[in-house]
Amino acid sequence: MGYMGMTASFDEKVGTEIGVSDWLTVSQKMINEFADVTKDHQYIHIDPERAKDTPFGGTIAHGFLTLSLLSVLADNLDLKVPGMVAGVNYGFDKVRMIRPVPSGSEIRGRFVLEEVTHKAPGQWLMRLGVTVDIKGSDRPALKADWLIMQFTNEKAES
Repeated sequence: MGYMGMTASFDEKVGTEIGVSDWLTVSQKMINEFADVTKDHQYIHIDPERAKDTPFGGTIAHGFLTLSLLSVLADNLDLKVPGMVAGVNYGFDKVRMIRPVPSGSEIRGRFVLEEVTHKAPGQWLMRLGVTVDIKGSDRPALKADWLIMQFTNEKAES
């Protein structure tokens, strides 16, 4: 089944893993800066001494920090519909924060192109299945269904 204006090679990507990012270190500095921006200064994120006595054994990244890193983890994906001029985050159908990301951990994103829908002339909605792995862990940090809207130069027919 073809998507109007899309190449067969792009069609073939639906249902397949389209990329795995490089590992990214989630440093304490990154966590502290996120806490400052979001005004979320809970000690489990920013106070290594107090956080030692929690079930986490140290500071952990905010779940929303891990979620916000999807954009950088997806940076090298070949995900553009032909003629794309812009793309924006459209939202999430589902997000599960499964395991905390300890400060200093390395994470990576795994991306599956689940669906591409032609919404209107020049508008394509993509749904990506995303898993964020933590190096050395048998359980992922996060799983999500991420929606991205891409805009092309396609015009409505008269």
